[in-house]
Amino acid sequence: MENVGFDRETFKSFKDINDSRPLQMLNLVQLKKEAVYADGTSTTGFEAYTRYGKESEPVFKRLGGLIVWRGDMLIGLIGPIDEKWDICFIAEYPSVESFISMQRDESYLKAVQHRQVAVKNSRLIRMAPKNLGTNFAL
Repeated sequence: MENVGFDRETFKSFKDINDSRPLQMLNLVQLKKEAVYADGTSTTGFEAYTRYGKESEPVFKRLGGLIVWRGDMLIGLIGPIDEKWDICFIAEYPSVESFISMQRDESYLKAVQHRQVAVKNSRLIRMAPKNLGTNFAL
């Protein structure tokens, strides 16, 4: 099953979480080999996602967004062996409101067309930072 966007009910649940810590979003993305736009033009999924990143960056920055972690997936030890993620990062926003503002911004909505044609499958997981520790549990 492909997961590319979110539905209204899930977005409402996301917004209703009462947590004042900065918002961190874990992004795991699988790209299509070929991204085909509505007008029939095509490019690679990587190129289309790169366009999304470049065009959405000014909005992301203006709203206080920052990429706090980015990495390359090498191998999964737990989970489906064939599940590979092409792009992995954590984006941080000062608040849920800043993330919601981005979703409603006209420039962002234009940029998101590139994401929609580029992404084969994805995970977007809301998280909040905690203090660092010395063991896995705390």
